[in-house]
Amino acid sequence: MGTYLGASDGRAPIEQETQRAMDHNHIPPTVRRTYGTDDLAKAAGFAGGFINFGDWQGIDLTALTPEDRVRSQEQLYRRVLRAFPEPREQLRLAEVGCGRGLGAALALREFRFASVTAVDIHPDQIERARAVNAKALASYPDRLAYTLGSAGELPFPDASLDGLYSVEAAQHFRELASFAAEAARVLRPGGRLVVTTFFTAPGAEIAERLKILLASFADGLDVAHPLDDFTADLTGAGFTTVTTESIGPDVWPGLDRYLADTVPPAHWTRHFLTAWRDGLLDYHLISADRG
Repeated sequence: MGTYLGASDGRAPIEQETQRAMDHNHIPPTVRRTYGTDDLAKAAGFAGGFINFGDWQGIDLTALTPEDRVRSQEQLYRRVLRAFPEPREQLRLAEVGCGRGLGAALALREFRFASVTAVDIHPDQIERARAVNAKALASYPDRLAYTLGSAGELPFPDASLDGLYSVEAAQHFRELASFAAEAARVLRPGGRLVVTTFFTAPGAEIAERLKILLASFADGLDVAHPLDDFTADLTGAGFTTVTTESIGPDVWPGLDRYLADTVPPAHWTRHFLTAWRDGLLDYHLISADRG
């Protein structure tokens, strides 16, 4: 596999990557800053280079450590990756919104997929991913790759993948219909898409309330995507057997408990638990099969 994945238009991979780097200006400003100069992975609420809210199931919340935080983030990846059928050794996968790429390396190390290509829209993140995972890249030279690309223009040929997944990135996508269409394009018939992140309840008033409660919605880093709209996008793109599972109870209480020891009490991130309890948003695991 290597870094061929991106050669859908006949240009050499390096030429494609240069072009995608030139498209860096199309990244929303808040996303560009948050994952560029701000380097969100270094924020107090995260640990170990991962950037997700975590799956806290089975973790003792009474005395949390940075090691527990890393474990929660790894568990969220495992929850997503277990959604792909066995034998997994035959599956060619891609991750959309890979950040520092630790999840893709975990996918190969623990689940032994045939290959994983991790995609991110931000050039800084791809550079970090290649540096952080240098040993993994050397260990899996033909099975692991990090490359630039966006959810609405994935750098893969038609029907070239068996699986596609995204862990806590879709809330940054400006809209999800093009992501659903691109996922359908690059997956072979019968291929599977698995997405996990937080989705909102429907209604314009919900979006406005979230902008008041959570700075990430107010400044445009996160977008209010109703769950039902995304499942409709998937069905419209040709996916079948679309399933959704609320995993909020395994995400929000554990996250808030960890944040209580790492950020000031009035910090806006503490409002995610309130938003969940008020029914404004929830964390979901979604899977869908390409028809």
